[in-house]
Amino acid sequence: MSKHYTIAILGAGPGGYIAALKAAQMGARVVLVEKDHLGGTCLNNGCIPSKAILGSAELMHRIQHAAAMGLEVPAGTVANWGKIQARKDKILQTLRAGIKGLLGARKATVLLGCATLAGAGRVVVSGAAGVLEEFTADKIILAVGSVPSRIPGWPTDTRVVCTSDEALHWQTLPRKLLIVGGGVIGCEFACMMQPLGVEVTMVEMLPQILPNLDGQVAQTLRKILVARGIRIFTGVKIESLALGGAGAVAKLGNGESLETDRVLVATGRRPNTADIGLETIGLTTERGFIRVNDRMETVLKDYYCIGDANGRCLLAHAASAHGVVAVENALGQGHEFKAPIPNAVYTFPEVGTVGLTAEEAQAQGFPVAVGNFPLSFLGKALAVNDPEGFVKVVRNRETGRLLGVHMIGHNATECIAAAGALLHQQVSVQDIAETVFAHPTISEGIKEAAEDALAMGLHLPPRKFLQVTAGVE
Repeated sequence: MSKHYTIAILGAGPGGYIAALKAAQMGARVVLVEKDHLGGTCLNNGCIPSKAILGSAELMHRIQHAAAMGLEVPAGTVANWGKIQARKDKILQTLRAGIKGLLGARKATVLLGCATLAGAGRVVVSGAAGVLEEFTADKIILAVGSVPSRIPGWPTDTRVVCTSDEALHWQTLPRKLLIVGGGVIGCEFACMMQPLGVEVTMVEMLPQILPNLDGQVAQTLRKILVARGIRIFTGVKIESLALGGAGAVAKLGNGESLETDRVLVATGRRPNTADIGLETIGLTTERGFIRVNDRMETVLKDYYCIGDANGRCLLAHAASAHGVVAVENALGQGHEFKAPIPNAVYTFPEVGTVGLTAEEAQAQGFPVAVGNFPLSFLGKALAVNDPEGFVKVVRNRETGRLLGVHMIGHNATECIAAAGALLHQQVSVQDIAETVFAHPTISEGIKEAAEDALAMGLHLPPRKFLQVTAGVE
């Protein structure tokens, strides 16, 4: 006889395991199914391993530029890739164990295996050695995530043509690396590899890197990366890629040919919704995504979808927030999800954004005023030898409301949390300008940019205004 649960969750990534913890906390009998490691892509092949390696790479970058801070570092400092990988693996093991402990403490049932929907409220799990286990549930939350996109027709040898899944666990470093795609993953890998001695070339077919973020932010980051010796092509397509030489040969649309040891395909991710039995319950997808409303409900009663698979926002922290909302609604507590989602890019310098860009705000019909403050004017940025970057604040010129904050610079991914909280509370830019920020900090740049958006900044030269007299042409 199959077991029955209040809530079943398919996928134990940052959306799924948080949903399981929330459901158990609310008294539900919950089962969580995962085909691989607890923590999903974020913990095992994404956020955490990449940040662990980036931590080593950034430290190497700082060592390479230590002389600017009066430190004489002996020549010959080298990166031990094996030890970097071992440290990363230890972090993953620690966090996996932590999630397992939390689920156990909440008495959530965890099943390891591939889950398949098998009709209304029914799930079959294929575990080790093909052993099948079946259960039923009142409510089912799909948290199946996404997988890296690959390019049809390109070589499939993952020793040469890789995605982030493979690249984060390389046993050796390439001498030359071609990164295809200049989005978040591509830019983070460029920053990660270059200080470790890898010759990096990045190709992006759109006009700018970080194509979904503020253009000034993207332009600033590109200038910084190019100054470090990273080659960047934008507005260029790769016409063909073939194995050859020491690795692969790419022919670009501009006529150039590139030889490289390895290729990292960083062109985005696609929903992992195939082969989970959606057809057995009559649930359709749109370009692979399972569409939901603000309650994370699908069009099918008692079925919810959270995280990457619903296509609303392919970020780990969004998935976790979705998970809480889905559980609360599944258990009868009406809750709509409308919170702004911050973006964090872990290059160095870091990028943090939340809300609308000026261009997006204008496209939506808002009258816009923009404030800008360079981090090179901040004492903290100079003190830590990280003067590059700026903060941009976007406000509604008529209502005064905050519409967005965009920054690139030291600790931007930490500072953006404050901006996200302010945006969520629907504050005015005047409210931010009147808030006291600690000194000396990088976060002061948010206040300074807010003041500039109001034309009242004190740490910037006076703005020049064109005076217009009514009735005079």
